Amino acid sequence: MQDPFTGRPTCLQGGRLPSAEDWRALQHDHRRRLEALTRFRTAAAQVGIGTYPDDDLVLWDADEIRLLASADPLWEELDAAARAFRATFPLVDLEDFGFPDEVEDLLGESGHRLRPISSGVEATAFEAEDKSIYKFFMPREDGHIGGTFSFKRGEEVALLAEASDGTYQAMLEKFELIMSLDGMPTEVVGVTKREGVLVTKQTLGELLSEGADTSRVQPADLISLPSRFLRAHRDHPRLYFRDGEPWLVADLHSKNMVRAADGELRAIDLLAAPLPADLIAEEPLLADWLERVAADPTANVLREVDDDEL
Repeated sequence: MQDPFTGRPTCLQGGRLPSAEDWRALQHDHRRRLEALTRFRTAAAQVGIGTYPDDDLVLWDADEIRLLASADPLWEELDAAARAFRATFPLVDLEDFGFPDEVEDLLGESGHRLRPISSGVEATAFEAEDKSIYKFFMPREDGHIGGTFSFKRGEEVALLAEASDGTYQAMLEKFELIMSLDGMPTEVVGVTKREGVLVTKQTLGELLSEGADTSRVQPADLISLPSRFLRAHRDHPRLYFRDGEPWLVADLHSKNMVRAADGELRAIDLLAAPLPADLIAEEPLLADWLERVAADPTANVLREVDDDEL
């Protein structure tokens, strides 16, 4: 199946959930893209190119260093890494989606092929003619895009988590997390060269009622965080182990969950970030609990002690 806007392969259409095989392939694409970005970032750092924020990397023209690539192994690796990343994250144009040239207002100039359905701080969402959902994430002038968490130590709590400006990597990690948590299938369509707009495609779901309580329907792999360890001014902060590393996942409120065609509630958006290893190391009780809860999600805050040891 081809995407009606880009002509590239897609496994998403309307509210139909992909097959198990397509689901696994989609998840693999997210992982492969993140691995390619990590390789690209490492290669850039080795030749002294800054990688934060990462908009310059993400919008890199694959032909920019072709001459240098043949003269030095480090630049050759950078060129190869850039091309490998671009293969996973293609450049697209807003015109591909029916927007006029040099569009200034996505909501007002979307054309007849996309119907605007919502607009938030991070993205503007549209429903296509085939009922698929396309989201356009707008970057900021300073190169950041979307959101993440920043952490600091608190006086009465081990970690304070505050929402902060994100990066393209944080966005790509978020989409992979949504899939890992059995959220709504999400494809990364590409990024626009001129504007840096990140475009995704997502399966259509049924919206929940405004303000619906989702505290009891959080994804099963999320673990409640004791209040003594972390405070986040976001809805439903939870712990998640991604490849064995602890992450904070939050914001799975009624606007970020929908009911899929199979009747399941699935996440369409969230806010997440890895917990800071350096700050965890300064909190022995937190570090001990994280080690134990990784093996047993029901582990108590305090380690159990045998009577013989008392």
